[in-house]
Amino acid sequence: MVEFCKRLTGSAAFDRFIVLIIVFNALIIGLETNPEVMDDLSGVFHTINKVILGVFIAEAAMKIVAAWPRPQDYFRSGWNLFDFGIILLSLIPASGTFATVARLIRLLRVLRLVTALPKLRLMVATLIRCIPGMGHVLALMGILFYVYGVAGYHLYAQHDPARWGTLGKALLTLFQIATLEAWTDIMNKAMELSPWHWVYFVSFVLFGTFVVVNLFVAVVINSLEESHREVAESEARASGQAPSDLRHVRGLLAEADRRLATLDQDSPHRHY
Repeated sequence: MVEFCKRLTGSAAFDRFIVLIIVFNALIIGLETNPEVMDDLSGVFHTINKVILGVFIAEAAMKIVAAWPRPQDYFRSGWNLFDFGIILLSLIPASGTFATVARLIRLLRVLRLVTALPKLRLMVATLIRCIPGMGHVLALMGILFYVYGVAGYHLYAQHDPARWGTLGKALLTLFQIATLEAWTDIMNKAMELSPWHWVYFVSFVLFGTFVVVNLFVAVVINSLEESHREVAESEARASGQAPSDLRHVRGLLAEADRRLATLDQDSPHRHY
């Protein structure tokens, strides 16, 4: 039984089947938002949801059995804990006061696509890895917003109080400018005071939008490269191969050994 569960849960066909179930579940959840469909097929959808939950429970049970004689290893993976938590929450009765909560929890099953697809897991791991670097970028953005917000309040509070009347309004206006949504209208209103006020808005767009956004992109790309490198090295270790950097060094050493051997063979035939 243990060997059967290991082979089944470790096969690509099993993974594809689970992905199809998750996608099918997402389609059912989408159809449940149509009142006309629900009036005709509510009972069918209720049965389908029970069957899908049963498939997820069976999947978790087989993976736990596959980890035997150390079933606790199943719970050492954060992705498995996420899947198991969704299963437990899905057991909440979908009736009475918990009906809305149960529907929202069923929506979480769609997020299982992240755990089912390795590339999506890599992207989520990359986003988690980005958090420390993004914290510094957010701190820089916060300083920039605060400086420009206070300056905007003193410059335009009397002329355009709806947008700059308080520091909070000024920060919201700067956020709108950072999204490039109708920011020229805000600038044209301020330029009624002086045509040189474009410097304030253009400089903020340059620093607050383009520079900071590029910093975010740089952090994400760097984290993505590190995640790819770690995945490649873990796969190499799992297959008994050396990581790419170590393989490269070993290749250079082997080439150096071959050249030294060639020199040793040629040396007796040389005449000086």
